[in-house]
Amino acid sequence: MGKKRLMVPAEELDLSTVKYEHEEIKAPHLTGFGLKLFVRMIETPMIGSLIMSFLKKQNRVVELLQNTAIPEDPMFKPEFPSQEPEPAVVTLDEDGKPEDRVSLALECLPHYNHADCWSGDTNLPFRYWKIRDYAHAYRSGIATPSVVVEHVISVLEEFSSKKPPTPLLISFDAEEVRRQAAASTKRFEEGNPLSILDGIFMAIKDDIDCYPHPSNGGTTWMHEVRSVSEDAVCVSKLRRCGVIFVGKANMHEMGMGTTGSNPNYGTTRNPHALERYTGGSSSGPAAIVASGICSAALGTDGGGSIRIPSSLCGVVGLKTTYARVDMEGSLCGGGTVEIIGPIASTVEDVILVYSAMLGSSLVDRLSLKPSPPRVPNLLAYESSDILGSLRLGKYTEWFNDVYSSNISEKCDEVLNLLSKSYNCEVVEIVVPELHEMRTAHLVSIGSECLRSLNPDCEDGKLERLTYDTRISMALFRSFTAADYVAAQCLRRRMMYHLLEIFKKVDFIVTPTTGMTAPVIPPSAVEDGESDMQVTGYLMRFVLVANLLGLPAITVPVGYDKQGLPIGLQLIGRPWAEASLLRLAFAVEELCPLKKKPVSFYDVLRS
Repeated sequence: MGKKRLMVPAEELDLSTVKYEHEEIKAPHLTGFGLKLFVRMIETPMIGSLIMSFLKKQNRVVELLQNTAIPEDPMFKPEFPSQEPEPAVVTLDEDGKPEDRVSLALECLPHYNHADCWSGDTNLPFRYWKIRDYAHAYRSGIATPSVVVEHVISVLEEFSSKKPPTPLLISFDAEEVRRQAAASTKRFEEGNPLSILDGIFMAIKDDIDCYPHPSNGGTTWMHEVRSVSEDAVCVSKLRRCGVIFVGKANMHEMGMGTTGSNPNYGTTRNPHALERYTGGSSSGPAAIVASGICSAALGTDGGGSIRIPSSLCGVVGLKTTYARVDMEGSLCGGGTVEIIGPIASTVEDVILVYSAMLGSSLVDRLSLKPSPPRVPNLLAYESSDILGSLRLGKYTEWFNDVYSSNISEKCDEVLNLLSKSYNCEVVEIVVPELHEMRTAHLVSIGSECLRSLNPDCEDGKLERLTYDTRISMALFRSFTAADYVAAQCLRRRMMYHLLEIFKKVDFIVTPTTGMTAPVIPPSAVEDGESDMQVTGYLMRFVLVANLLGLPAITVPVGYDKQGLPIGLQLIGRPWAEASLLRLAFAVEELCPLKKKPVSFYDVLRS
């Protein structure tokens, strides 16, 4: 049989023999001249292929994809069995009006006490303004969208003028934002707001269409080959609810990075520590919410790109089930690992934005047969009983595989609180073949990115990409059709493992990231950097949900010894967003204390 490795069928794997392996990615950390030289070498014929072949062998990619017999058939996109109905939920009509869905979701939220928010007591603990706070201010005449917009514009222009550049937005038209705010103000004056989201400021990641802005995906050239004539489907639904779009948020170029570094426009800084990264690739959306400038934002998540920056910036980020939200009008549409999802400062606000934007495409409804979308009824008397019956799956060796023990200890504290407060049961589980899962995800997302970008790169645009993106492209070009099929065989195998786990538990719980926000090296500001070790820590827990299309959410649960945010990730069953949001809300209630970011702007009361 030579060097061939034989995998037993997934259903025959003896979990008692599974040993957890810490994975450290073997690749050089590069910035400055070294980064430029490395890119030149890997783009040189013959030399480049030798370097990539060596790196893949060092990281066991060749062994797994080319020297392993995988017994499962390929699964080219997530396939889910039918799911049991969720208890104490409200079903939303995905074919109905988005404003009606938002209204129904609003009725499921706990009572809103505006007196707690507007008491004027400066000794109260810090908290973010919620969407319902803005709505109360507009309806009671405390503020208007036209007044708030001037504060928002002032702050955004301040960010645009900083040296070195640290923009939150890379496409912004102050007059367009003023026009939206004036229209919203008029609706309030006439007593006809469109929904609770009317007058709420949101940013849209630069790979999601939001007319009249171009969608560059963080590049300098995408607008030259792809025009935008209308909103993405999910953006149009939010616009119908009265949302005010401030512009296109900064991001790691083409989503091919976990830090948020972007030498094209300037790298967005973490609001909690300006010398550190936000995380990526939805860097701008997470930072603009954490800074208090926008109530919410839309990001995309193909490998943790919503959850990583949300965790590092101390906000909430939701990755929905694959195909729960229509991807039409995004640069990543057509892929099998990526979704569009909301980022907000609270779970409540995520629920409201999610309710407006959800809705599967017709093609996905026919092929995947999704369960109807639902939100949790947080007023239902059964809520505490439901929480008490939950089983939370924890793979301890994986859970504790973090850069700093602060992270796992803080997340453990939250699990203990859930057990004490609600009688949730923490169940020890084993998630087998995590290295195989990471490899399958890399090949899947890489091949899909290459398919999307290759025509333009062949047309001369490759050299206009940033250096770290070009390294990714060189790696992706080294994958073969056989590698891609092998990755999809692994996807089916991993789906079996996870669905078996969900027969024993209701959720899988992990830290969101294996490290808190990393420092931005001064040498990376101008040309970027490539640091696969950092990428490995940031992606350690998140990519499971992407490869298998599962819903997942990150909730801020505290801070490390340096005062940097820590997030807890919850991974749920397919289509079970309502249950996921219910548990996330409970976690948030158990972790109420928030630190005011160093870079925070109170645009409602400025």
